[in-house]
Amino acid sequence: MTDPLRAAGAVVWRGEQSRPEVAVIHRPAYDDWTLPKGKLKPGEHEIAAALREVREETGLTVLLGRALPPVHYMTMGRLKRVDYWVARAATDNGADAGFDGGFHAGFEPGEEVDELRWLPVEEARQLLTYEWDAGLLRALRAAPLETVPLVLVRHGSAGSRSEWQGDDAARPLDADGGSQAATLATALPAYRPETLLSSPSLRCVQTLEPYAAAIGASLRTDPLLSEESQDPDKTPELVGRLSGPAAVCSHGKVLPALIEALSGKDVHLRKGAFAVLHRAGGQVVSVERYET
Repeated sequence: MTDPLRAAGAVVWRGEQSRPEVAVIHRPAYDDWTLPKGKLKPGEHEIAAALREVREETGLTVLLGRALPPVHYMTMGRLKRVDYWVARAATDNGADAGFDGGFHAGFEPGEEVDELRWLPVEEARQLLTYEWDAGLLRALRAAPLETVPLVLVRHGSAGSRSEWQGDDAARPLDADGGSQAATLATALPAYRPETLLSSPSLRCVQTLEPYAAAIGASLRTDPLLSEESQDPDKTPELVGRLSGPAAVCSHGKVLPALIEALSGKDVHLRKGAFAVLHRAGGQVVSVERYET
C-alpha cells in the first residue's frame, strides 16, 4: 500500500479568543481560497513543515497550539494527509499577535499566494473553497485557542543498556539518537519552551542540547526525573509547577506515570518521541504524541 502524501499547515488566528479572526490565503494558480499549508520535505518533521509553510505563505512566524483533526483527500489518484494546528503569530514578527497594525507586515504577494485576508470565522468559512478547510474552522472552537505547552520528551536512542560498560547515567546517545535530537530541535521552536529541564542522565541531557544550543538557553537537571530517584508524588509536582512553555526530558520508566498524573491520559513514548500537553486555566485540555 502506498503511503499517503504528507503536508502540514495551520489555522492562524489573531484577536480575542471569543472573537478570533483567521488568516485565509488566495492561490492564483488554483484560483482558490484556502488555509496555509504545504508538502513535507524529505526527512522533515511535520511540525517543522507547518512552521515553514506558514512562514513561506504568510510571512508569519507562528507558535503552535493544539492539533486539529488531520484532513485526508485524494489528489492525482493518491491519498493525501494534511496535519493542521491552531497557531498564533509570535510577537517577534514586529507586532503583537493581538495588534492589528502591521500584524501581517511580513506578507508579500507572490506567484504562489497573492492575497492574505484576516476574517471572522464565519466569513472565512464562507470564503474557503474546500469543505475540509471549513470543517477545520468548525473544530477550531472545540477547546481553548490560547494554551501553554508542556513538552515531555523521552530521550533518544542510546544503544544497549546491557552492552554499556560503566555507569548507566553516563551512557550517551548513539548515532540514531543524535539524529532524533536534531529533529527534535526543529520541532521545539513551534512551542518556544522557556524552561528546559532534564534527568541528569547524559542521554537525556544530550536529547535537549541541540535545541538549547540553538536558542542559547541553559539546561537544568533534576534527580526527580531520573529512573533511580523518581517519586510518584514529587516528580509530577516538580513538573506541574512549570508555569510557562517548557520542555522536559526523562525516561521510558518515568514518563507514562508522569503524563498520567498530569493529564489523566495513558501515553507511552518510544525513544526520541515526545508528548505535548496543552494547558489552559490550570487544566490540560489536549495531549498529543509525536515521533522524531
